[in-house]
Amino acid sequence: MGVKGALSSFLERMAKRHNPSTDGGDTGVVTETKKKEKLQKPPLFKVLFHNDNYTTMEFVIAVLSDVFHKSESDAVAIMLNVHRTGLGVAGVFTYEVAETKINRTHALAREHEFPLKLTMEPEDV
Repeated sequence: MGVKGALSSFLERMAKRHNPSTDGGDTGVVTETKKKEKLQKPPLFKVLFHNDNYTTMEFVIAVLSDVFHKSESDAVAIMLNVHRTGLGVAGVFTYEVAETKINRTHALAREHEFPLKLTMEPEDV
């Protein structure tokens, strides 16, 4: 028997073995449908800069540019808002990102001997 004959014989045996008309359609494979979980969006937090009388405006602008990736004009606007009102929003982030940015900014402020204070609060939905 040649290769064609062996292949033909094999295919016939497989067709008989897995013929839905002879085995009731049962292929022996169990399937289970999973329910899709609805994912909730993570809660967001505002990072707030607090005004003080010692941290320079230039340092605040530099931090807003470097840590928070703000353009120079946005950084100046935020800094002026902090200066005038005592508080300014640097951005809205997930908890972990907000915490990381606050910790990095506090480390830079300590390194440059500034008492800059940042906090976070849940974003109003």
